[in-house]
Amino acid sequence: MPALVAKIKDYFTGSISEMKKVVWPSKKQTIRYSLIVIVLSIATAVFFGILDYAFNLGLEQIIK
Repeated sequence: MPALVAKIKDYFTGSISEMKKVVWPSKKQTIRYSLIVIVLSIATAVFFGILDYAFNLGLEQIIK
């Protein structure tokens, strides 16, 4: 049992040590990257929406 406690302690000690080494992005970078993700997500959704609409029209023409 003491070995398990020691392993858990080592895990959290290592995790804390690694978190201190992380270089976090600035607020400006975080906002910029978030906006890029949002814009690209919307653009992708619009693209696939148009593609879906076009295929739907094409299939309706084939079925008639």
